Amino acid sequence: MTDIARAVSKLTSFTLLLCIALLLGCSEDAPEPIDLVINNVTLVDAVNPLRANQTVLIDQGRIVDIVSGDSAAEVPAREQIDASGRYLIPGLWDFHVHFTFDKRLTDAMAGLFLYYGVTQVRDTGALLEDLLPVVETLRSAGARAPTIWYSGPLLDGKDVVYDGVNFPGLGIANPTPEAARANIAEIHAAGASFLKIYEMVSPEVFAAIVDEARARKLPIDGHVPLSMRARDVAPDVQSLEHLRNYEMDCVSDPETWLAARQQELANRANEPGNVLRSRLHTLQRLPAITSEDREVCAEMTEALKATITVPTLRMNSMDLIVPFQRADFDQAMDLIPDSVSQEWREARATLAASTEPVDTRFAEWSLRRTGELHAAGVPIAAGTDTPIGWSIPGYSLHTELEQYVQIGMTPLEALYSATVKPAAFFSLESEMGQIKPGFVANAVLLSANPLEDITHTRSIDGVINQGSFLSRTQLDQLVID
Repeated sequence: MTDIARAVSKLTSFTLLLCIALLLGCSEDAPEPIDLVINNVTLVDAVNPLRANQTVLIDQGRIVDIVSGDSAAEVPAREQIDASGRYLIPGLWDFHVHFTFDKRLTDAMAGLFLYYGVTQVRDTGALLEDLLPVVETLRSAGARAPTIWYSGPLLDGKDVVYDGVNFPGLGIANPTPEAARANIAEIHAAGASFLKIYEMVSPEVFAAIVDEARARKLPIDGHVPLSMRARDVAPDVQSLEHLRNYEMDCVSDPETWLAARQQELANRANEPGNVLRSRLHTLQRLPAITSEDREVCAEMTEALKATITVPTLRMNSMDLIVPFQRADFDQAMDLIPDSVSQEWREARATLAASTEPVDTRFAEWSLRRTGELHAAGVPIAAGTDTPIGWSIPGYSLHTELEQYVQIGMTPLEALYSATVKPAAFFSLESEMGQIKPGFVANAVLLSANPLEDITHTRSIDGVINQGSFLSRTQLDQLVID
């Protein structure tokens, strides 16, 4: 029997028991208590209407029923929560994280995510030998850690950007289609639930990865490879990150720009992968932005409707909307390991003392472009790239949602990007992302309505993770430990 079938069966049983309890009192033959009941709460998700004065019944990690008013008062439960005046939203996703990018933060990340209401994360690049122990630790922690989906290493080209020498080790080389197929077999055997394509792959390697992913029924995430155009990549992958290399497909003669990149990618000087990529970005990113052809860009936008865009907007816009300048950033930094917070505080002081002008063109383009993609109907999911770019696990997701509203989303649409759309990437939208019977019991209890103000997603009174309720005190303990 599938999890959904069990949940439906359980739902039917509890509904019947509830009816009997209400009619007969069930004083002698009371049903076995369920795990958790959340009473008198307003339900908010991005699919169903707002529902006030509801009682949510939870057992064995699933929502088994939702009852209006006080009619569930007779249902016995091991734990009862009075949520009067509060709001329950689905557990949030951070759809782009790297647990092993900065190993000083790795052990703290799980607690920080839950502290900020993030119950699901997608790790988008790490070496298997580094990540698999982390996955095991998270899964053994049960309700005290978010659920993790992971890609394993970045599938890069013959030149690797994140090679463990010049940059942190996150990627592996795929110089040929045969090498890519062998690597994917190992990654899949290690339990990865999707693949991550990176920027230095050739079109031939890209095609092999797509073919292998389809055969193995694995979704693909990635950056637009520098050897290709965004419009040609989008139909073959399920998500694309950072708006990366979108701008290079928005010029009036994109094939000319592409040919120049492909010539450089031959790498006759044998530059390290990170140096070569950086040089190509310098050569084409800002020039492409400043010479954008709106008509060509509209054609590319249409192609992007075939995939999910994860703009990591809070990172792309850092030069314009500086994380350090947020009023609550110091308080959030107090929760991360001292070695990291001290380094970030020193970086802030250095930036504050600098008299060099800051080029905000890419930040401005990212904000504008994300708004245009949303207005055109391109699917968007919320991810942060934590801990890269002064991203505090959990905290920065709320910043991402705020920026989505700033570029034109409604709070409901922003909530959709962090609940329903990530679940859809994994074909889990019939199990996750809503407050609904049969769905996984991951949720966040808020003291204020996020549909009135998206910043209210920060007003966290408790988190339900895998069916277990974590109070504000318990969440605080996760980051103190």
